Amino acid sequence: MRSQGSETGHTVVVGAGPAGLTAAFELTERDVPVTVLEADSVVGGISRTVERDGWRFDIGGHRFFTKVPAVERWWHRMLEDDEFLSRPRLSRIHYAGRLFDYPLKPVNALRGLGPVEAVRCLTSYVAARIRPPRDQSHFEGWVSARFGRRLYEIFFKTYTEKVWGIPATEIQADWAAQRIKDLDLWRAVWHALRPQAGRTTITTLIDRFQYPRTGPGLMWERTLERVRDAGAAVHLDTRVTAVHRDEQGAVAVSVRADRTGRSAGGRIRRIAADHVISSMPLPELVLAMDPPAPDTVREAARGLSHRDFLTVALVVPEEASFPDNWIYIHSPEVRVGRIQNFGSWSPFMVKDGRTCLGMEYFVDEGDDLWDADDEALVQLATDELVRLGLVASGDRVERGFVVRMPKAYPVYDAGYDERVEVIRAWLAEAVPNVHPVGRNGMHKYNNQDHSMVTAMLTVENIVAGADHDVWSVNVEEDYHESGEASSSADRSGTTTSGTGRAAPVLPRRGPRAA
Repeated sequence: MRSQGSETGHTVVVGAGPAGLTAAFELTERDVPVTVLEADSVVGGISRTVERDGWRFDIGGHRFFTKVPAVERWWHRMLEDDEFLSRPRLSRIHYAGRLFDYPLKPVNALRGLGPVEAVRCLTSYVAARIRPPRDQSHFEGWVSARFGRRLYEIFFKTYTEKVWGIPATEIQADWAAQRIKDLDLWRAVWHALRPQAGRTTITTLIDRFQYPRTGPGLMWERTLERVRDAGAAVHLDTRVTAVHRDEQGAVAVSVRADRTGRSAGGRIRRIAADHVISSMPLPELVLAMDPPAPDTVREAARGLSHRDFLTVALVVPEEASFPDNWIYIHSPEVRVGRIQNFGSWSPFMVKDGRTCLGMEYFVDEGDDLWDADDEALVQLATDELVRLGLVASGDRVERGFVVRMPKAYPVYDAGYDERVEVIRAWLAEAVPNVHPVGRNGMHKYNNQDHSMVTAMLTVENIVAGADHDVWSVNVEEDYHESGEASSSADRSGTTTSGTGRAAPVLPRRGPRAA
């Protein structure tokens, strides 16, 4: 392995989230020299666990469930079995003062809406089946065709527009197809009548999942230790300011050892690289190129956008909590989009007699919520928790903490896919030794295990001369939760066991690189 590693040369990994740290660990396993660069002071990306005064909370909540055997084994190499909890999964939708099952169950939803509204929803659904929306290229048309416009407006429109901050007609159907998959109302009714069948086919329907005792950050903190123990150089608070290239590809990166990348006192240094694995946001990678990328490529990069995220974690008495892992807030009268109950994720994240509710707001960096001071945000979250009827009064909230997370969600707006394709094609031609991986690195709304698979396959491409098309992970062929998925190789394959979750699909293997 030593000779193979030395032939591969030095690899720089940009970003220490799931994709970056997976790549770094896989490289050290193959004895490849690695340097990891992370702009933040902690690892894990949005899969980190934040700790404040002994309270722990996620950035969004991360279930550890995968259909990929290699990822499952990988997780259990990092953590001992007793460091995982088996947790029940429960999430519901809050709308008009009521809680509805999620995933949607027709009988529950229609009963909760009342007879008049139920008739309207069913009539709207039948109308959509007879005459589907002409334009299904966007989220609104795609969902309305499968649920009818009435149910779409109640159970999809408000929440989705909270998440993305733009009209649903500007969100591409790719988003709906990736997250909702093949679910429509008729299939939902059928599975309500045959619940065991529904258990293996309805998207996101998982009874239980694994979860690290003290949150997902435990996984990535442990991985960091393993990577360092294997001899990799890891630099936190270190931002990449340039990716230098010549006619062959990337040759080095320049970095500044501070969190902003703008400090006059930060010293810029250059690190030689034979390969660069990048999980930094794709637009930032393009705009860091030196010499610059062509104008058309830079324009495509500037056209990609992200949605930012903030959590207001409120400490309340345990009796004021709820059993759900999270509740989706479809009620339009409040700005909160989702509420986590971190005590339902793990009792080790909260304190005896108390729990912590994470009020999640989808924002844009620099808007009124992002720029609000923490005290004002805690008050807003408290007021909305009361308004939703989830606590009796504001004095039930004992304290609050605010966490801001930039670039949490790559936006699937009109034309994003063409822009990504322009960038992807140019990178492959101009800098073939630069390898985008992960959610922000590829501008794809990947789950944690998807991101890890892109890193695993990239390392095989670099070290073993494989020819995996990493960009085709989870998009090369349709994946249906009914089990109509391709059987796959062990490294990144899927299984047909019921999980209710999209799985990475093995890219077709090309010939080994020369």
